[in-house]
Amino acid sequence: MKKTISILVISELIIFATYFISYPAFVNTQVAFLSAFFIIIGSSYAYKRMVHAQIKSGNFEEKRDLLDTIEDPHELYDDTPINDAPYEELDLKSIVKEEKKKIKTFTVESAKYGARGSVSAFRVVPYLFLVLGFIALKNNELLNLWYYLPALTFGIVIGSVVSKEVVA
Repeated sequence: MKKTISILVISELIIFATYFISYPAFVNTQVAFLSAFFIIIGSSYAYKRMVHAQIKSGNFEEKRDLLDTIEDPHELYDDTPINDAPYEELDLKSIVKEEKKKIKTFTVESAKYGARGSVSAFRVVPYLFLVLGFIALKNNELLNLWYYLPALTFGIVIGSVVSKEVVA
């Protein structure tokens, strides 16, 4: 926690130093930094809550890692046993029913989990702050992209470092 606070204090001191350049530089840097910082923190926290909710409800599936998917896209070398019984002994109707159950269909519940994660207040409010801050800077003729865009990048970097400490 001390590391997080020191990172935030140092970053705010750097941003405050832009006040000595000019007031518009300071305002652009502060609004952009806070927007990006809150977006990263809010998204990380919302994702963490969504994952915990899915684990608690038992609604998750185990996925193969990326390397395994690339090496064996059709699961030909999977460890599941193969039924080597002769064709006459197989009940094809039951096999087809089992395979149909394995196919994941789009349900209202799966849409609810997806929508809940993307419409979370922890994600919407920071984006609203970003848009309204940008509009306010533009309307007051303070917007200067030479300060705004690097501050967004700075906010993303600091936000990702802090989110690893705080949210994880």
